Amino acid sequence: MTPHENRIELPPEIENEFQELTRGVEEVLPIAEFRKKLLDAHTKKTPLRVKAGFDPTAPDLHLGHTVLIQKLRQFQNFGHHVLFLIGDYTAMVGDPTGKSETRKVLSRAEVEENAKTYKEQVFKILDPQKTEIVFNSAWLGLLKLEDLLNLTGKYTVARMLERDDFSKRYAAGQPISLVEFMYPLMQGYDSVALKSDIELGGTDQKFNLLVGRDLQSAYNESPQVVMMTPLLVGLDGVKKMSKSLGNYIGIQEAPGEIYGKLMSISDDLMRTYYTLLSDKTRAELAQLWNSIAEGSLHPKQAKADLAHEITARFTSREIAAQTAEEWSKIHNPKERGLPQDMPEYRYAKGTQLAVLIKDAGLAASNSEARRMVEQKSVYRVGADGSEVVLGDFKMAVTEDFILRAGKRKFVKLVS
Repeated sequence: MTPHENRIELPPEIENEFQELTRGVEEVLPIAEFRKKLLDAHTKKTPLRVKAGFDPTAPDLHLGHTVLIQKLRQFQNFGHHVLFLIGDYTAMVGDPTGKSETRKVLSRAEVEENAKTYKEQVFKILDPQKTEIVFNSAWLGLLKLEDLLNLTGKYTVARMLERDDFSKRYAAGQPISLVEFMYPLMQGYDSVALKSDIELGGTDQKFNLLVGRDLQSAYNESPQVVMMTPLLVGLDGVKKMSKSLGNYIGIQEAPGEIYGKLMSISDDLMRTYYTLLSDKTRAELAQLWNSIAEGSLHPKQAKADLAHEITARFTSREIAAQTAEEWSKIHNPKERGLPQDMPEYRYAKGTQLAVLIKDAGLAASNSEARRMVEQKSVYRVGADGSEVVLGDFKMAVTEDFILRAGKRKFVKLVS
């Protein structure tokens, strides 16, 4: 992001804070207000109230969710007050953003169980001493009918239909419930209740975030600045990280899985992950890119350093170091060697690679086999132990070789 509009001059230390906080951010609205808020917070020695909301619609978080949490941690590092909002009330409505149909409503029991695991997971990143966890049922659950009517009177149906997903569904004759119109209003009312100065969200949340600004103005509050981060691309390097797509890294996965998955990403994706997920400063990242460009640091080592940093974040430094050592041994042909009791699998020449992986017992299903190939964890092993990644799950296998899938699954293909 390159700030350019209505630039407000800041003292050097506040300018550095601004640059660090906007690193990896897609858009800040309005950016001049953000610079002014930072300056006022510094001058008045009053921390900004920084809000990010998470609906507990699933029990486990993945790295895509942590982009916002990392940004919250940056605000904490600069002395600001973080409001980690668990949308236990709004989760029972369901955010319709980007959806082509009415959302499934979660039960109170599902929401409470998921919210419990969220609290356990976020403190792997956030400082618990500097974090205020709030639940929006605390104020939304107290609204009376007259309060809700007053809230709905502050926004129009026409404004709601400006939102892309609503307008498309309306044009296509697909149903939109009035409850779904309430979701942006409730999210916006969260900002009113919390008197937030800044709200963080993904780029897909732009409409909802701006509703918060509008409602704060309507309730005679100073409107918040909204900061939008990009959606983290998954391991496939194409689509956003998603558990349903299998291209995710769960923060509660085994350390070997976290480390190994990070080592499988492309060099280009590594740069994005560093920008959005690493604790390194802008200056440190600039030095890192220079070292790679000059050849003094190999991209694989940079990737290993990132994998170590993130694995340590969700486990410990000791576990991360042990995991890195084990991964190096497993992926070093000289260290690993080949199993003495390697099974053989007789196959028909021309069999598709994904089918062969599944039929040989290296994966539970064809879809899992495809994901393994896409995540670059399937190898052809030579007689000398050298390995070549197999990247096409549709590849027709026509000759015998040793196949490795994952860390230690080997099979000798025999036609």
